Amino acid sequence: MTKSSAHVSVNNYQMYINGEWLASDKEQKINVVNPANERVIASVPKASREQAKEALEAAEHAQPGWEDFPPIKRATFLFETAKVIRRDKERLARLLTSEQGKPLFEARLEIEGAASNFEYYAEFARRIEGDVLPSDNPRQTVMILRLPLGVVASITPWNFPSATVARKLAPALITGNTVVTKPSSNTPLSTIEMVRLMEEAGFPKGVVNVVTGSGSDVGDELVTSKITGLVTMTGSTEAGRTIMSHSSIHLPKLILELGGKAPFIVWHDADIPWALKCAIWARFWNCGQTCICSERMYVDEKIKDKFVPAFVRMVKDLRLGDPLGNGTDLGPMVSREERETSMNFVRKATQEGDRIIIGGEFPVTPDRGWFFEPTVIEDVKQKSSLVQDEIFGPVVPILGVDSFDKAIDYANDSKYGLASYVFTKDSTRVLKAMNRIKFGESYINQVGPEQLQGAHTGFRQSGLGAEGSKYGLECYTQLKTCYVDWNDKPALPYLFPYRDKK
Repeated sequence: MTKSSAHVSVNNYQMYINGEWLASDKEQKINVVNPANERVIASVPKASREQAKEALEAAEHAQPGWEDFPPIKRATFLFETAKVIRRDKERLARLLTSEQGKPLFEARLEIEGAASNFEYYAEFARRIEGDVLPSDNPRQTVMILRLPLGVVASITPWNFPSATVARKLAPALITGNTVVTKPSSNTPLSTIEMVRLMEEAGFPKGVVNVVTGSGSDVGDELVTSKITGLVTMTGSTEAGRTIMSHSSIHLPKLILELGGKAPFIVWHDADIPWALKCAIWARFWNCGQTCICSERMYVDEKIKDKFVPAFVRMVKDLRLGDPLGNGTDLGPMVSREERETSMNFVRKATQEGDRIIIGGEFPVTPDRGWFFEPTVIEDVKQKSSLVQDEIFGPVVPILGVDSFDKAIDYANDSKYGLASYVFTKDSTRVLKAMNRIKFGESYINQVGPEQLQGAHTGFRQSGLGAEGSKYGLECYTQLKTCYVDWNDKPALPYLFPYRDKK
């Protein structure tokens, strides 16, 4: 089989292990469905546990040689990857939209973000920093080095399949690790195409591997193998708990970006027209399937009667439709199961006496695909499931609050702590929010997505470690301290035998 044969047919993708494109050794496949029309657009191999192990072994074998490359040489591969991603930006964006469902405009932004991640971390080639420290003893030096962890297992979600894999692979590779990545079975094509471009960029065989398959087989092998030095996963909090439990046998390092329940606070002194526009984006970007999406809104009682109707009018203007078409604001949800989860939240809200202002149904048009009407719900209680549990769909509860302190208390009343939003022009309130809202990210008078130089991290059950920024880079390294003696006649005052001491 030639390497190019993996891409002759769009309907027959393969996985990449040790520099070769392979099918499943059990000849099993997973269908990839376009969520906008429910048609099968491709298939990928359903790898066996043995093939996942093979990929890990290939990465382990390639790692010492990759680590031996000076970081500046490793950076050349990352820069070249960014270049070919941008060359193929339109093709990649259309593929991403076809398998995930987000509007083409958003897909183009994501592909650009993927390229930027490779560039950003390539620029760290000369900035993987340790420390040189004075010793307690004469003519000695203490040096702290940052070394690679070895083999990184990357497990990525379906909501941002291109950007997320880039954000994991780029820092892992520049620091001298090799990688085995497993994409979501809902959206594996974007990752496979990303790795194909990395192959074109010249990465040595075994340095980057992609294995498609189930979490119970492929995922579990990546997490439990003694070869794995670090597991980086973006997904649900429940999946994070499973990984922590299963990985405990060998204790790899973990980076877990998990669930979110972002509060969106709007105070009476905010720029209201701007806050309204930001509120629409923060909730309905990627059809609400974003970990930093606004999941609950707290509106100052002084403006609630005006703000909520204005917000609802803007929601009515959102256009559902073909995500590849012009003028589409919301595409479908990624799968029938995810759509049903959102519907279950709406049903439960109705049972609990909450008031649906708009939405809450499957639309009449489009008549195919997993579309869901953008939904706004009022009269919601702080302890309700709508406010406490992650929805991950185009549904937003709105609560009125009569004091800024109460809004902060309500915001912090969550098991999650990933992102938060605050809109106010008062500097005292801004500083109070920055210090008292216990979330890993706070967007003050603006919205996301997060920027490359910002640390993307969560409090409480929203995860471990960080992604993005120099702090994310450091998570892909391990510290080693070296105590160096450069005395002509080395001596220490505390060595045996004690009888020689005076």
